[in-house]
Amino acid sequence: MDLRRLRYFVAVAEELHFGRAATRLHMSQPPLSRRIRELEEELGCPLFERAAEGVRLTSAGELLLGEARELLGAAERAEERVRETGRRRTLVVGTVAGAGLGLGPKAAQAFRRTHPDVEVHLREADISDPSAGLRSGRVDLALTRLPFDTTGLTVHPLGAEPLVAALATDDPLGGRARLTVAELGVRPWIQLPAAADPAWRRYWLGGAESATGPVVRTVRECLHAIVWQRAVGLLPAGAEEAHRADGIRFVPLDGYPPSQAVLAWPSASADATVRAFAAAVVAASAQ
Repeated sequence: MDLRRLRYFVAVAEELHFGRAATRLHMSQPPLSRRIRELEEELGCPLFERAAEGVRLTSAGELLLGEARELLGAAERAEERVRETGRRRTLVVGTVAGAGLGLGPKAAQAFRRTHPDVEVHLREADISDPSAGLRSGRVDLALTRLPFDTTGLTVHPLGAEPLVAALATDDPLGGRARLTVAELGVRPWIQLPAAADPAWRRYWLGGAESATGPVVRTVRECLHAIVWQRAVGLLPAGAEEAHRADGIRFVPLDGYPPSQAVLAWPSASADATVRAFAAAVVAASAQ
């Protein structure tokens, strides 16, 4: 399959709207629609259910979305590795759910003083992967959040962040000053894919083993589910500033463990450059 058409498909699948996807891809909508139809004809099945207000993925589309992300990720990794051959060292740092991003300026300043020739690339993972790419080998270190399986990783805490409940503004609880997980009740819950790390998945479900509600992989999909499917979910408190949007209310949460931001890297394969970068981030967090 053509990688460009797969990139177009992923954009539409994540935006669930051809117009917004076209804007994101810096192209007009008609050629984008044609490329998606060509992909559907090639595969012999519809990938989207089209309606006036937007589109929804079919079961075939949901399957292709996961596969397309893997294929595009593999292509990006191959391209990056080839380009890095013979060049100066590049350090790839993964991040998920905005963990530790506020430490960037201080850590960068300290690291550049000792390693001016090392390039640092940030790669944002979707929220279904708490290792932020460590497990798949896509990144050297990860700014992420507990809890998840940290076997084989060195983990250093960076700080705790309280959670907020995210819900529609017209939800009866939207006007409350504070909430608890129990008060969110039996509403549809935003949930992560069943294959996600069990501890990670359970934490963002408010401690429940399972729930009914939309399955998401990105914060954008979370916000869409709140507005369009009246789902509720838990997010770090920083989401109120980073992802404020019409139709969504962020309410502080009481009586639930805060999100622990951490820096993690593979214990067995960390070289001197990885350890130096980790030291810079840890020093920035101490300040």
